[in-house]
Amino acid sequence: MTVTDWTEVTNHLDALYAASEGLETIFAGRKFTLDGHLVGSIGEVVAAYMFGLELMPASTLGHDAMAPDGRRVEIKLTQGKSVALRHAPEHLIALHRPKGGPVRVVYNGPGGVVWDACGKPQKNGQRPISLTRLRALNAALTDAARLPLLREPPV
Repeated sequence: MTVTDWTEVTNHLDALYAASEGLETIFAGRKFTLDGHLVGSIGEVVAAYMFGLELMPASTLGHDAMAPDGRRVEIKLTQGKSVALRHAPEHLIALHRPKGGPVRVVYNGPGGVVWDACGKPQKNGQRPISLTRLRALNAALTDAARLPLLREPPV
C-alpha cells in the first residue's frame, strides 16, 4: 500500500486555488472555479482516506466507493454552496472545502433522504441540493446511519 503525503496534496490544492484566483483577477468577470472531474476525484480520494472506503474504477455508474460494511457510497465535494445528484445513492458523503481548506463533512448518511429533499431536475438531469439543507438533514441522523469517521480530513 502506498503512503500518501497529504502535506504535498494540500500544497498542490493550494496552488490550484491560487491559480484559480489569479486567473479571475486577470480576467475580471470570468469565473475559473475548480469543478468537474478534478474536484470529484479529490473528494473521492479524501473520503476514501477519511472513511476507509474502497474506490471503484473512475466513472463507475451509480456510486464511487464501497464502504467496509458493504454500503455503496456516492461522494460529492464542492467549494460552492450546493451539490447535485443524478440518482438516489445508497449512501452519500458530501464534503465541502472552501479556499484554504480544510475539508468538512456536510452530510454522511442514507442517500434516499437526500434524494427526496433535492430540487427538480436541471436540464442536465442533475437534482441540486444546498449545503445548508444537507447540514440540516445530517443533524437529524443517528450515528448508526453514518459511516464511522476513521481519520480527520487530511486537506
